Amino acid sequence: MSFSGDVKNELEKQVAPGRHCQLAEIAAILINVGYVERKADDEYRVFLADDSERAIRKFFTLLKKAFNIDTGTLQDGSKEIIGGKVYRLVLSGSEKPKALLKGIHYFNDDGSLRDENSGVNHQLIMKACCKRSFLRDSFLCIGSISDPSKSYHLEFSCGSLKLAEELRTMIESFDIEAKIIQRKKYHVVYIKESTSIVDLLNVMEAPVSLMNMENERIVKEMRGAINRRVNCETANITKTVNAASRQTTDILYLRDHYGFENLPESLRDMAEARLQYPDATLLELGKYLDPPVGKSGVNHRLRKLSELAEKLRG
Repeated sequence: MSFSGDVKNELEKQVAPGRHCQLAEIAAILINVGYVERKADDEYRVFLADDSERAIRKFFTLLKKAFNIDTGTLQDGSKEIIGGKVYRLVLSGSEKPKALLKGIHYFNDDGSLRDENSGVNHQLIMKACCKRSFLRDSFLCIGSISDPSKSYHLEFSCGSLKLAEELRTMIESFDIEAKIIQRKKYHVVYIKESTSIVDLLNVMEAPVSLMNMENERIVKEMRGAINRRVNCETANITKTVNAASRQTTDILYLRDHYGFENLPESLRDMAEARLQYPDATLLELGKYLDPPVGKSGVNHRLRKLSELAEKLRG
């Protein structure tokens, strides 16, 4: 299963203990993947998107806890195509659906039904715990997260700009930065910073997924640090080898075209040491001289030899 699936499985099992938070969870499910139909005889039919299995299962659990409504007989409810999408009937009738819709403030002031374009009734999300609950079940319905071993990206694909803006406001109330982009017909609220994604997983109360992501993040950071160190050391070795090769070439040219006997003693000793120890670093070369010379002294002498070789070539 994908990491996104693991997160949703964990969120499905996380049910808020307080009824006010349970109402926020129910509202999140209905607003994001639900459809409510009012019949002429004041009866209601509540549908959920058929491809939202986790949301449907949690909806039944929440109905039982918050309203003591047992919908076992409808768990294999009829399906209908609404707006080109398949929906499953999860609740129907007059009294129970109406009690549910009133409880989650699903009616507008004029008595009409709310939808995703109406946004969230703010009475449902006045407390921080209710915002957590709404975000949790919104992610369960319309969220996704990339595998942290590959990249860092979490998003909510909202059907309206109004809902996207309200989700972003809720996320930012926890000091987490989120942005909105439009992707085809969806308005996407997204987060790309790994630390912000971890913070949001904590807000939504997904501790197992949080720890898994943190572990993966630590491994990635360690791997990156090791790769950077290896690359740096490789570059330094290459630089040292190239420099030693140039120095050796210059010293051989001096030997063949100028003669070591014509060099000052300090440069002659340096030239002989470099030929004898072609792979040695500057610090190591200095220790082979008598008396020993520091790194800057070795560098100065080698530079003098190279300048003399260039002068002869010129």
